[in-house]
Amino acid sequence: MLIEFSVKNFKSIKEQQTLSMAASSGNELRDSNVIQTLDHKLNLVRTAAIYGANASGKTNLIKALQAMRNIIVNSSRKQLGDFIGVTPYLFSQETQGLPSEFSLSFIVQNVRYEYGFITTNEQILEEWLFAYPKGRSQEWINRKYNLATQKYEWGTMDKLVGAKQIWQEATRPNALFLSTAVQLNNKQLQPVFDWFRLTLRTVPGNLTPDFTFEQCKDNDLKQGIILFLKAADFNIDDLEVKSETIEFNDLLGNLFPNQSKSKINKAVASNAIDIPELSKPDIKTIHVGAEGDKYRLDINDESTGTQKYFAYAGPWLDVLKKGYVLVVDELNNNLHPDLVKFLIQMFQNTSLNRKNAQLILTTHETSILSQDILRRDQIWFTEKDEFNATILYPLSDFSPRKNVENLGKNYLNGRYGAVPYLREVANLFGVEE
Repeated sequence: MLIEFSVKNFKSIKEQQTLSMAASSGNELRDSNVIQTLDHKLNLVRTAAIYGANASGKTNLIKALQAMRNIIVNSSRKQLGDFIGVTPYLFSQETQGLPSEFSLSFIVQNVRYEYGFITTNEQILEEWLFAYPKGRSQEWINRKYNLATQKYEWGTMDKLVGAKQIWQEATRPNALFLSTAVQLNNKQLQPVFDWFRLTLRTVPGNLTPDFTFEQCKDNDLKQGIILFLKAADFNIDDLEVKSETIEFNDLLGNLFPNQSKSKINKAVASNAIDIPELSKPDIKTIHVGAEGDKYRLDINDESTGTQKYFAYAGPWLDVLKKGYVLVVDELNNNLHPDLVKFLIQMFQNTSLNRKNAQLILTTHETSILSQDILRRDQIWFTEKDEFNATILYPLSDFSPRKNVENLGKNYLNGRYGAVPYLREVANLFGVEE
């Protein structure tokens, strides 16, 4: 479970911004939205919704989480000279030369961890990991680059068991010690690495149906996805899924439309190359007509909302089943407000969400800004300051009155900020009214 995520100097984020999943101490109506962890010493919310104007940095916060995960998962594969994959805040000469910083605290098997690193696009400068197996801090990783000596300095790391010196020497400047040690069979760090690799799942706004398609190959999982679609009233009775072979010559024909088919065939034959077998998902939805007959429809002929909901079905059910953390950008796109509400409430239903999965989403859907859906400590906002830097802040900063304020109306009226400032169109174009 995710407790807190912080990022600094990444894309539109200049100063450190922190998203916390810790529940407030005040009483709220919907206590089912809270997960009791660490023997009831820490309460976490199941869902966090982030609002803000377009270009305010909501997506960059999601990209920061993705970047941290990708760096950890792919770090050990980096070769010397490979870029790490970070972009600093670009609207300042000062920050362009400074590193980016990522840190995250989370819980695995009832143990709290705090992990983070500071990095440029070329080199890891600092890396740390603290574990709290008995409620007390243990230093597992402590790595800092000394600019004066141009060497790494390592802390005692006395609670980390195994060949620490070998792992340290094997860690390249553009790689993380965590990833390198796990690649070299460190079992103690494996749960930490696996949390980022498996548990933390990020979903882009342009999600493809590929994952759901793969899930449908298992009949039991397919039946769950069909129920997921039926629950949303899409009038889909069944699904047919198979892989459709792509002819390599046809693929080349699409890439080079001005070339004749015979010319393409001749070029392929003359090179005598091994042609890989290519395929694409072939997904059909089954609908029952008025007379009881069944009709097949290609998924691409369904509405955009149906296609997006189908793409969500696999990840949504998988995360709920396994207790993962799902991070979704622009959940509201092409979906009816009631569907957005339905998807969120699945995470907040303790009968469906038995493994305590969490959901972090960005959205513009104000209909869910209701205290019978989201607690006040589940709502966050982003906006830009005068220098185009993203600021992230919680609704709790405004101390809204519980069960009294209309949060959606107040947000749209600008009471909490995080809305676009729109100028008069006539004045903008110099037109006299």
